[in-house]
Amino acid sequence: MSDPTTVIDDLREESEELDRVVAGLSPGQWALATPAAGWTVAHQIAHLAWTDHSALLAVTDEDAFRVLAGKALAAPGSFVDEGAEEGARRPPGELLARWREGRAALDRALREARPGARFPWYGPPMSAASMATARLMETWAHGQDVADALGVTRTPTDRLRHVAWLGVRTRDFAHGVHGLPVPADPFRVELTAPSGEVWAYGPEDAPQRVTGPALDFCLLVTQRAHRRDLTLRADGPEADRWLGIAQAFAGPPGPGRPPAGDER
Repeated sequence: MSDPTTVIDDLREESEELDRVVAGLSPGQWALATPAAGWTVAHQIAHLAWTDHSALLAVTDEDAFRVLAGKALAAPGSFVDEGAEEGARRPPGELLARWREGRAALDRALREARPGARFPWYGPPMSAASMATARLMETWAHGQDVADALGVTRTPTDRLRHVAWLGVRTRDFAHGVHGLPVPADPFRVELTAPSGEVWAYGPEDAPQRVTGPALDFCLLVTQRAHRRDLTLRADGPEADRWLGIAQAFAGPPGPGRPPAGDER
C-alpha cells in the first residue's frame, strides 16, 4: 500500500465512531466489565490511548520508543496490563481527553511521515500504512469489547477490509506462534463485505479455501467471537486448522472467546 491516506482516514472514522459510543457514558458504565478478563470499559480506552502513544513515539521519536520497547521486553507478561491499569485509574473525562489528543497527534504524524519511511515496533518495522492498519484493527477489536460490555450492536462498515487484509496476511504468523508448520501454498479467502462486495485473496484454484462474511472473519482473527458462533466455511484440512488458530494481533496466542452460552 503506497499511499496511506485511505487507511489513515478510515482509522480516524473508526476512532470517531467508538468515541461516540463512550463520550456520554456515566462513571458506572466506564467501570463495566468487558469480555477481557479484568478489563473494564475504561481499561479498553486506556489501552488504545497507551498504544496510540507508543505508535506516536515510534513515528516521531525512535530513541524514546526503543526505551519503551525495552521495558516491554523486560516484563512481557505485565507491561500492557500495567499501561491499561494506569490509564483506567484516571477520571473518565481526563482519560477521554488523553485518548483524543493522542490519536489526533498520531493522525498528524502518520500523514506527515516521509514516503517509504519505516518505523520500529514490537515486531518487524512498519510503514505508515501498516501502522495505521494495525491501529485500526486494534481500535475496532477493542471497540467490540466495549460494545459487548454496553450491549451495543455496531453496524459493520467496509472499513473492515483493513482488518480482513491483516487477518489474511498473518496466516503464517499464527502458525508460528502456535509452533505449527507454515502451509507451503497460499490459501483462497473470499469474504462478503458489509456492502455486498466480495473481497478475494489468493489464487482462485487454491484447494485450501475460507469463505464467509467479512464481519465473521474479522471477529475470528481478532478473537472476539468463537468459531462455533460464526458462519465461516473452511474447505481443506489446512484451512480448517488455520481457522482454529487465526490471530491478526501481535504477541502470544490469546485465550479467545468461549462459545455463546458457555461459561469460562
